[in-house]
Amino acid sequence: MNAKFSSLFVFATACAALLSFPGQIRAQEKGQVVEEIVARVNNSIITLSDYQKADASLHDEVAQHCQGCPPSKIDLDLKDHEKDLLRDLIDQQLFVERAKDMNINVETDLIKRLDDVRKDNKLGTLDDLQKAVEGQGLNWEEYKNQIRNSLLTQAVIRQEVGSRIDIPAPDVKAYYDAHKDEFNRPEQVDIAEIFLSTEGKSPDEITAIQARIAGYRDRVLKGEDFNVLAKRYSGGSTAADGGDLGLFEKGQLSPQLEDVVFKLDKNAVTDVIQTKTGFEVLKVVDHYQAGVQPLEKVEGEIQNKLYSQKMEPALRSYLAELREESYVTVKPGYTDSAAVPGATVIEEVPPTPDAPKKKKKMPMPKVPGA
Repeated sequence: MNAKFSSLFVFATACAALLSFPGQIRAQEKGQVVEEIVARVNNSIITLSDYQKADASLHDEVAQHCQGCPPSKIDLDLKDHEKDLLRDLIDQQLFVERAKDMNINVETDLIKRLDDVRKDNKLGTLDDLQKAVEGQGLNWEEYKNQIRNSLLTQAVIRQEVGSRIDIPAPDVKAYYDAHKDEFNRPEQVDIAEIFLSTEGKSPDEITAIQARIAGYRDRVLKGEDFNVLAKRYSGGSTAADGGDLGLFEKGQLSPQLEDVVFKLDKNAVTDVIQTKTGFEVLKVVDHYQAGVQPLEKVEGEIQNKLYSQKMEPALRSYLAELREESYVTVKPGYTDSAAVPGATVIEEVPPTPDAPKKKKKMPMPKVPGA
């Protein structure tokens, strides 16, 4: 597995529910429970092996995001996240059950996500992706279910929480006026690319590649969406993100590229540029002049910041409501850091499913600050 595939797997396992179904728990033999159950969420369970897998994924994720950090820093980050490990697994299961109640179907999105993973790892078919996953000792159906649960969670959050968060224009203006120092910046360009490699190609093939990327540039100039074309045709590592390369100040790009893009305005597209490894076309997504950026330049950035500030308390409020409408049991010795008094029971978790509990219709919690 290459580095990119490994990181994608860590992302999938970190974001998705590492939950087993009751049928995966082996039967009792001679009165001994083979698999320890850590928590029960209605009729679904979280096992010790689920918990351990989530913990292992958390270690990988923290190490990946803090490469080069001293061990003490990594240990602190781990402790900060480990306290919420069981909470996050319970949250995930609550979201998955809520998605089923709402009849949300993400199978089309699942296929698209798997296909994106396939493309990122330059695999020919989904069968090739399955072989790559199983070649790492992973179960293909569990891998898909982890991604499916992540998509279900995102869908519920969008529909039940995110859609209710409003960011009024006066709030954006007030934040801008109070934090202008944040927007005092050097000249920057936000750029995206369509890239085609010429490595290992013959002269005739290189000529054909140059003609092909020139054709993509012409299509952009005629009105086609640059990001869509980048996703579909770019051979660069940024293809999955629509060719997004990010923000650059002067001195951060090669002189060959810097001399071109810093002369262009927002939405302008370069000519075809030949590099050592191929041909590329760049789009200037935005061009920020030096100094305090005008409100219209940073309005979206402020909206995202305020949205994030409102999302966390709104999400916790919504999950508290879900817990109150659910049966959550946690084994002694484990901690649900979001336990709701009277709703979460700390007791030995029975090894067999309980009878389904009829749920009340969920009221939508008020969004703080909205």
